[in-house]
Amino acid sequence: MSFKKFTFQLHKILGLATGVVVFIVAITGCCWAFKEEIESLYDDYKKVVPQNEPILTPSEAKEIALKTFPDNLVHGTIYKKYDDAIEVIFYDAEPEFYQSVFLNPYSGQVIQIDDHLSGFFTFILKGHMRLWLPKTIGEQVVGISIILFVVIIISGFILWLPKKRKNLKQRITFKWKKTTRWKRKNFDLHSIVGFYVCSLALILAFTGLMMSYNWFQKTVYLTLGGDKNPTFLIPENVSKHTTDTISNLPIDILLEKLKKEKRNAKSFEIHYPYTKSQAIYVEVSNSKGLYYDSDFLFFDQNTLKAIPSETIYGEYKNTKVADKILRMNYDIHIGAIGGIIGEIIAFLISLLTASLPVTGILLWYGRHYKKKKTIESPKA
Repeated sequence: MSFKKFTFQLHKILGLATGVVVFIVAITGCCWAFKEEIESLYDDYKKVVPQNEPILTPSEAKEIALKTFPDNLVHGTIYKKYDDAIEVIFYDAEPEFYQSVFLNPYSGQVIQIDDHLSGFFTFILKGHMRLWLPKTIGEQVVGISIILFVVIIISGFILWLPKKRKNLKQRITFKWKKTTRWKRKNFDLHSIVGFYVCSLALILAFTGLMMSYNWFQKTVYLTLGGDKNPTFLIPENVSKHTTDTISNLPIDILLEKLKKEKRNAKSFEIHYPYTKSQAIYVEVSNSKGLYYDSDFLFFDQNTLKAIPSETIYGEYKNTKVADKILRMNYDIHIGAIGGIIGEIIAFLISLLTASLPVTGILLWYGRHYKKKKTIESPKA
């Protein structure tokens, strides 16, 4: 078997084996591209009328929200501008519980309760990450399929390469006539579209693998010259002093301090310590719709002394090139790194990628049906 034939067989077998998975992952990724823009059309409840009064402190917001879900764990509280509601996030791993309580920052009134485990985009995300299967099974199926999809992209490009340079134009343009049969059109849709999307589809697959496998993420980071821990960790307190109960007062002081120091910040997400020895963790968002340039800050819960992070998740200004690339991974994956233009590109690439398994299966079916018809037809 020649190399070209081997590549063709590999491309065909892997394509048939992963076609359904690739289609679901691509089409759900396509739906996710404009999540922020779509949700902004019906989130008026997140806005309030600014008042000349002090807003709720983190400890007060936590106390009020706990009246709604007294048996659940408060993950953090998000503060934005003076005309934004305060969002108190509840999260428990087992049994899984993930909801947000939105409060009027002046009166403490509960405005809205959002269940993050239900709704259209939650359905889309579960399909994208695990095909709506149980988490442990579905994530592995998706991860392995994406690895195989990378092989499919590379083998497809090898098959696309023309033997002669004069045939190159035919491989990159559609030359359809009224007499062009559907099989030829389908072949062009598979090969020409595949050529144009292969490089960007490879980027989406690569960034997806970075989120799927820690070993892959670490390998890429070390290859780029990274010298920190790429895993997010909350450090322990520096001070040895502990109290019987975790004091909320330092958190309240900390928020006001950070607001004065980082006046251009879009939001502050305060995370309450889970234990008496754990540091206070604050995520400061510096850009709307982006995550990579956020500042991840840690403070001793007793003294409010800043604790430097030993991971890539610290202040953005202190990150190196390898750290920045790793932190950009999610924003690249969803296209947010390029603003609305990037999201449109991610949408189109995902949509066109979803078409490749369809045209590929039609190609296989057409060839299989043709052979069967030839065998069954009577001899002349």
